[in-house]
Amino acid sequence: NYYKIVYRNSPKIRAFVVSKISILLPVYNAAKWLPACLDSILNQTFQEWELLAINDFSEDESHAILSKYAEKDTRIKVYKNTEKGIIPALRLAFEKSTSELITRMDADDKMVPQKLELLFGTWQKNGKGHLVTGLVEYFAEDFELQEGYQKYAKWLNDLSRKENNFDAIYKECVIASPCWLIHREDLEKCEAFEPDTYPEDYDLCFRFYKNNLKVVSVKEILHLWRDHADRSSRTQEHYSNQRFFDLKLDYFLKLDHYHSRSIVIWGAGKKGKTIAQKLRDKGLNF
Repeated sequence: NYYKIVYRNSPKIRAFVVSKISILLPVYNAAKWLPACLDSILNQTFQEWELLAINDFSEDESHAILSKYAEKDTRIKVYKNTEKGIIPALRLAFEKSTSELITRMDADDKMVPQKLELLFGTWQKNGKGHLVTGLVEYFAEDFELQEGYQKYAKWLNDLSRKENNFDAIYKECVIASPCWLIHREDLEKCEAFEPDTYPEDYDLCFRFYKNNLKVVSVKEILHLWRDHADRSSRTQEHYSNQRFFDLKLDYFLKLDHYHSRSIVIWGAGKKGKTIAQKLRDKGLNF
């Protein structure tokens, strides 16, 4: 059927079956937006999925909402996190997952109805070694949509349309964290959610890049990113500008620093001075 395909390559026969997708969903104090998120998953045109929802010590009605939905649909599995934080939550969700294909979702966002179908179909055409993504769009309800996020979405979508995302990896995170699909083996090759490094989405993106995954993109809006005052990027120290900056520099020195070539720092503002100090600390000349 649609979800089971056999490829025959003479003289060998290669059978490949994908029965469903595992969706990893960390949840923390998302009761206000969680029903819309879950409804968008239930309304997918592709229905061969399982949802691993991890309640990350929420203090609101999130767990009750998750439990209510799980009672009505056995594809929804709800667990309580054993260690606070989004990385342990993702780690637990991945541990509990059973599917060959993995994606993740944010509890305050929404999927467009064809998201999983289009991600699945695109991955199916390309196979292992590929990371499938799609276009994203920010929206807001009872909140003024911030111009910076809209510019970021436009920049990110331009990269995804051309499928040259990793060319700009040292500028900003080039794969939308809740809008990718990957084979379990490829994710494990990239160490999945084992590192405790924040920002976790950017760190994982660098590991996709490090392991030479090829980006293929659905050229349609698949994910609706909600902008609101309580976004983690606004409220948590894990997502401060300094954390992003440190991550970029560390990966540059690991992956793209040619020791036979000189390092030049262009500019002497705060970032330039920060780079200079870090290079001195590492004993590197510039």
